[in-house]
Amino acid sequence: MAPPRVLVLGAGFGGLELASCLSEELGDDVDVTLIDKGDAFVFGYSKLDVMFGRTTADAVRLPYREVAKPGVRLLKETITAIEPEARRVTTDAGVHEGEIMVVALGADYDMDATPGLVEGGNEFYSVEGAERMRELIPEFSRGRAVVGVCGAPYKCPPAPSEAALLLHDQLSERGVRDRCEITFLMPLPSPVPPSPDTSKALEQAFEERGIDFIPGARIASVDADRSAAVLENGDEVPFDLFLGVPKHRAPDVVIDSGMTTEGYVPVKSGTLETEYPGVYAVGDVATIGVPKAGVFSEREARAVAASLIADIKGGDRPPPYDGKGSCYIEFGGGRVGRVDVDFLSGPTPTGTFQAPSEALRAEKEQFGSTRRARWFGR
Repeated sequence: MAPPRVLVLGAGFGGLELASCLSEELGDDVDVTLIDKGDAFVFGYSKLDVMFGRTTADAVRLPYREVAKPGVRLLKETITAIEPEARRVTTDAGVHEGEIMVVALGADYDMDATPGLVEGGNEFYSVEGAERMRELIPEFSRGRAVVGVCGAPYKCPPAPSEAALLLHDQLSERGVRDRCEITFLMPLPSPVPPSPDTSKALEQAFEERGIDFIPGARIASVDADRSAAVLENGDEVPFDLFLGVPKHRAPDVVIDSGMTTEGYVPVKSGTLETEYPGVYAVGDVATIGVPKAGVFSEREARAVAASLIADIKGGDRPPPYDGKGSCYIEFGGGRVGRVDVDFLSGPTPTGTFQAPSEALRAEKEQFGSTRRARWFGR
């Protein structure tokens, strides 16, 4: 009997963890095809390291060619069509089918959704954007820098706060902070809404550093000619340097498949199943009720893997996905905080804050090193 075929679309946190779980438990008794158009994986938090000159883009790329696991083949192909009813995908190299399909293609950046962002601003959420900011930030020594979140939801909710704090650090190190203003615009009511303690700590850090934090600010457009962020209420915030977080949406190929509702793929929160039999969605591409962040994608992938393993091996059903995760937050000055959040256990999301420390910085580094070893054998 041929091993069951599992198609995994996307080799981010979710896809890599799912493939690893299935390989570890089933080995060659499963046939996993992992498809990604890229040639390397990059941790999201590494983009801030690139942006502020701590490292280079080449240094943080983990080549997919290093993924070698029993029962798994990783293909560098671009997916051009998804047929969820048939659990079939077409790529630029051929057609793939499976008994199970897991969509883990993440979220794309919709630069056109904010008029003027391309012409008047700079995004720092892609590797390429972080590389551009790496060149621009050292040239900024006077005026106002605006960190602007153009829409929600967005990946890694603490990242814009981190960018504002790390920008403060770099300007201070260069001795030009007193000649510069930093304004942080975000559409949410607080930096980390599920955790009031985390939000309070960040807002206190902003105040201590003279960062003007404006919550509930919805950016309608960026006026390139006048160098101003235009808000939905008509207010304008001038800038000399704009560091933008673009609006997000599911990739076009997912939208074209008919799987999405209001921009993302709806799933059952406990099982990550879509409305299509044998088709799951995990990570940023899905609507689950949790943040769009790698730690949540990873945990969702584990839940799907446990379910598939139980189906294949005939074991007990695993517990449902629990919506829990921990996010590390750079506060600057070499210190890292952590927020532990729970989105699905109770009637409302909750979060517990751990104050910034050097110990948590070491813990964050350990988080990255264990994933590098697990997924890439490094």
